[in-house]
Amino acid sequence: MPSEKLRWETLQALKNSSKANISYDPYWSERGEDILAGCKEALSLSSHSGVILQRLNSSPLQKSCFMGSSSGESSPGLSEEVSASVSSAGSISDINAKHTSLFAARPSRTESEKASFSSSAVSPDLILNLCSQMALKLRQEMQEKLVAEVASSESEQLKRFEEFMELKQRQETKESIGRQEKLKEEQRHRMKILNLRLREAEQQRVREAELERQRQAEGRERLRNLNTIQEEILQLNQLLDLSSQTKADLPAASLSSLSTRGNQLCSQVSEVVRKTAEGEFPSMDDMTAAERALHEMRALIRLMQEEVAKTQEKKKKEQEQEEEHRKQVELQAQQEAQKKAAQSAIEKAKRKGLQNSAEDSTLKWYKELQESAAQCAQSIEQLSTTKDAQIKKLKLELQKAATIPVSQISSNSGSQLREIFDKIDKLLSGKAVVSGGRSVSTSHHPQGLDFVSYKLAEKFVKQGEEEVASHHEAAFPIAVVASGIWELHPRVGEFILAHLHTKCPYAVPHYPPMKEGTTVEDYQRILGYRVHDSGVEGQDSFLKRMSGMIRLYAAIIQLRWPYGSKQGSAPHGLNHGWRWLAQMLNMEPLADITATLLFDFLEVCGHALMRQYQVQFWKLILLLKDEYFQRYTLILDSKHVECFSSSLTSF
Repeated sequence: MPSEKLRWETLQALKNSSKANISYDPYWSERGEDILAGCKEALSLSSHSGVILQRLNSSPLQKSCFMGSSSGESSPGLSEEVSASVSSAGSISDINAKHTSLFAARPSRTESEKASFSSSAVSPDLILNLCSQMALKLRQEMQEKLVAEVASSESEQLKRFEEFMELKQRQETKESIGRQEKLKEEQRHRMKILNLRLREAEQQRVREAELERQRQAEGRERLRNLNTIQEEILQLNQLLDLSSQTKADLPAASLSSLSTRGNQLCSQVSEVVRKTAEGEFPSMDDMTAAERALHEMRALIRLMQEEVAKTQEKKKKEQEQEEEHRKQVELQAQQEAQKKAAQSAIEKAKRKGLQNSAEDSTLKWYKELQESAAQCAQSIEQLSTTKDAQIKKLKLELQKAATIPVSQISSNSGSQLREIFDKIDKLLSGKAVVSGGRSVSTSHHPQGLDFVSYKLAEKFVKQGEEEVASHHEAAFPIAVVASGIWELHPRVGEFILAHLHTKCPYAVPHYPPMKEGTTVEDYQRILGYRVHDSGVEGQDSFLKRMSGMIRLYAAIIQLRWPYGSKQGSAPHGLNHGWRWLAQMLNMEPLADITATLLFDFLEVCGHALMRQYQVQFWKLILLLKDEYFQRYTLILDSKHVECFSSSLTSF
């Protein structure tokens, strides 16, 4: 088509023009040039533009130059040029639309120009030049408009692009924040899981440490128990060895087997202990084996003790049988001797009548006791009459420590007797006791033991004189304590007899005769009466006191301390009671006192004498009833006879 040919020629012309030689300079921004600087320069036609325009048809040229008012459309060649020139700035449809609008906006000018051109005779070259200039001017305006619109479009697109980029950036920021929140949540979750795992690990470590500590504690406890078991087994084994060495009451074969088995058990436990010496704790199996060995060792000891007990019981029975046989022999001999003595006493009484005093041996014994008591009283005289405040205080504390426990003995003492006895025994043994809130001992003074012994014996007799006289049942608890102290401390017993004989000479028995030069008051004191400034005490009071003391004496000779060793004979037993009763019946009776003493004495210990002497005792009672009672009726009134007769019938 011709239009295509012209189009290519137009493009060739533009290519050959200076404006078509565009060179790219990468350093334009560094020089501060504007990017549209070339577009703002004045446009100029090429030297070949006239030739191009001549080749155009007149009608298309005119149509393109003047753009008839009726159609308002531009020529195709111009449109193509414009399109080719602005192809880099926008789409063809947009440029055509703008091109149409530009030409439509100026109809008056084209009309006037046509009129001027038609009215005047112009040469074709001039017309061509004018048309070219007009087209060029119009094209320049179009180019400016297009550039402005392209710039506006580009600015709008850039704005939309910036908004899009801002929106995209906002979305990316939001997504980034979301991802960060998600990462933070995941991090918190991981930290939570990590903390949970760490806490579980710490708890597991604590549990393991607690289990280890518990295991160590259990191991140490087992080790202590094992050492205790080993110590006990060794001690038990020593008992077996000691029994075999001392030739215990067991067969040699039995002792040998027990000792061998004991050594084997010790070896087993020692083997377990040896493991612990290497730094290990004993296991439960080791403890079971050690406990089994301990139980077996205890069983061996029990077996040995049972066999020893059986053997000792057998020997004890044999010894008891021998002792019983010996006692029977001695009893028979004693009974025969007593029988002979009773018969001789009866024969002597028949030949000579009753005596007025005790036998010489009894009087000698009585004098020896009085001398011993007098010597003791003289030795403690310094302690009793001292003026030193400290010694006085010590004497008072010792006296309280000796007398207060005895004062606490009564008929309802019960379980307190042992406590009282232990306190008196400690005091007499030189140990410290508490009295009045202070500690006191007989070792604090050289005469402390003699003083306490003397005062203690005096207090026992005084209890018989006062407490037993008022309450007859109190004789037995006081007597059992006195008998126990007498057994452990014989000197106290001697002082008890001395004080008893002084206050009640009938306990010897002895009827002191009145010597020349002795006043009635002194002789009454010798007989046991209390003599005051107002006179002598009454007979009832005198008999009451004598009754209390003879009851205490009768209780002492038949009782022994139940918690003592009970080996050997009693310190002052029933043989002394038999002697007292026999000598009383050999002496002339005295009014009131003889009947009272015989009654109280037989009431307290008559049963014990009967069990001990049996037939001989009954013979003595028959003598008392048939012969002594008849002599006693000569000096007693009917009242005393009835009282004494009732005491005899009670047996």
